[in-house]
Parts: sequence; C-alpha cells; structure tokens
Amino acid sequence: MTELAATPLSAHDKASRNLQLTADGQLRHFITLDGLDRAMLTDILDTADSFIEVGERTIKKVPLLRGRTVVNLFFESSTRTRSTFELAAKRLSADVLNLDINTSATSKGESLSDTLLNLEAMASDMFVVRHSQSGAPHFIAESVTPGVAIINAGDGRHAHPTQAMLDMLTIRQNKQQFEGLKVAIVGDILHSRVARSQIRALQTLGAEEVRLIAPGTLLPADVDSLGCTVEYDMRKGMADLDVVIMLRLQKERMEGALLPSEREFYRLYGLDTDKLALARPDCIVMHPGPINRGVEIESAVADGPQSVILNQVTNGIAIRMAVMSMAMSGQVAERTSRSRQQGGEQ
Repeated sequence: MTELAATPLSAHDKASRNLQLTADGQLRHFITLDGLDRAMLTDILDTADSFIEVGERTIKKVPLLRGRTVVNLFFESSTRTRSTFELAAKRLSADVLNLDINTSATSKGESLSDTLLNLEAMASDMFVVRHSQSGAPHFIAESVTPGVAIINAGDGRHAHPTQAMLDMLTIRQNKQQFEGLKVAIVGDILHSRVARSQIRALQTLGAEEVRLIAPGTLLPADVDSLGCTVEYDMRKGMADLDVVIMLRLQKERMEGALLPSEREFYRLYGLDTDKLALARPDCIVMHPGPINRGVEIESAVADGPQSVILNQVTNGIAIRMAVMSMAMSGQVAERTSRSRQQGGEQ
C-alpha cells in the first residue's frame, strides 16, 4: 500500500497540517491524523515509548508540564478516555481541571465561545476536548488565543487520534514494524471515529493491507474512498491476518434497524476462538473498549493469550503524555519565536 505521506497533500490535509503544526514542524494541536506524515507519527510513538517506564516508577511523575493548567473539556461522557488523559497530565506534573459540562454554564445557555474565553482568562494552557459533534475540536483550535493547545479526545464520527496512536504503539510493540502487516478492523465502522483514525494511521505508517470486515449496513457510504479492502464474510476476511481490531457496536448512534439482532451479529461478526483460528497463529487481538462480551468478542478471546486489550489501556497513558508534552513544547517554541519577531519589529 502506498504511504499517504509520499503522495501530494489534498487541500484538506494541507489545512489540517497547517492548523496542527508550527512553522518549523512541531506539534501545536492534535486534532486529527489528517495531514500528519509518517515522521510525525513515528516521533509520537517514540516519545510515548520513553514515557512507558514512568508508569513503573515508585513516583510516577516527570516535571515537563509543571505549572501548566490542563482542562478536560468533555461534552460527551467517557470514563476511560478522560481518566487516562487526567492521569497523563498529572504524570507530567500539570494542574488538571475536569469541567462537568452537565453543570457548566454551557448547559445554562452560555455559548461555547464564551465558555472558552472564560477558561482562557483563568490562564489555561491546554484543552482536552471530547464532543459529539464532528469538527468541534477544530473549531475550538481556530478560536482559542494563540498559545493554548487543543487535543482531540474524540469528536462525533470524525476522529479519535490518540486512540488510534495508542493502538499503533501496541501494534509496534508486538510486531516491531508496520511494513508487511495485514490488519482487519471489524464491526461498526459506520459510526466509529476510532476506525477512521486507525485507517489513516495504518496507511501512513506503511501497513501492507487494511481490511474492513462488516455488514453493508455498518459501512460508511464513502468506504470505496478509504483505500481499504472490504470483506463482508468474516471467516474469509480473517485469512492471513496479523492484527484484528474489534469495534464496539455503538447502539447509541444508530438510527433505524441496522442489525437483525445482536445474537445474529455475534454469529456472523463476533470474534470467537473458531474465527480467530483462521488468522495467523501470532495474530494479536485488539479492542478500543468498552467491550461488549458475547456481542463483539468471546470472553475466551478477550482474556486469551493473543489479546493485547489491557496493553492498549496502559499505552493510552503514554501516548497521551507524549501528545500533550509535544503540543505544549510546540506552543512554547512558537510563542518564543513570535515574541522575538515582535521585538525585532520594534
């Protein structure tokens, strides 16, 4: 598969790259994987690798964000993602504010822009944003005062870049490289922001094949433009796989009868020991969570020797530490450069 970074960037990717990177190529925001090249994704993985040992220390802290304020701005509920972002920020020695949107001013009619202005007035340095509307973190990144970093913790059906990157870190730990890998993403691809980010990450990092396995009702209308192999028969699709990533059925996002029943979905697309045996013997099993046992995956597989699901959770902290520290470093460098330019003009 041709590496995306080797082809000319589309207008969309150029805009995403310009928003997220400083003039000298450092990370400023982390909104999407669109526009980021293989070198940047590898840098994120390498930085995360250096943070893994922090979690093994007696005192699990480094001083990289000491004195900085990180605001977890979650407009959509999430226990796992918010907890790992909070732990990541605290391990970087940042002060953390978890904003409860249900009791915040936005639930009383205040606009998002005004909420952001008030948070900026409190000298916040970083917003970690999760929102049900696609594009919300992008809007916030364009709206905030220069110097405030925006990290996307998941937006609508659009993107979940830190989840994709922790998945890439888990794959690299187990497979060492991406070249030659055949990876399948199985299940509710239509509603999955994770799947879109995983596809982009795998293609950028050089995976040989990204295979989508799902019923037609759970595939996006633009599936042909994603550069993936599509397979409707899971047993056929499991052949020669190095990695299989199961997705949660996002019933809260479904409109209409997309499935005959959960039982039928599990029979056809649930990962059990029989279907896993059709893949390569060293195929690893992944799931971004939360897991619905007996719907997407059998307990014997989720807890089995080929499962790396708990490793994904551990790696989530390291990846989020990497992204937060890199974005803050980029913001500081850009602010310093801007100050020097203003001083020169005077």
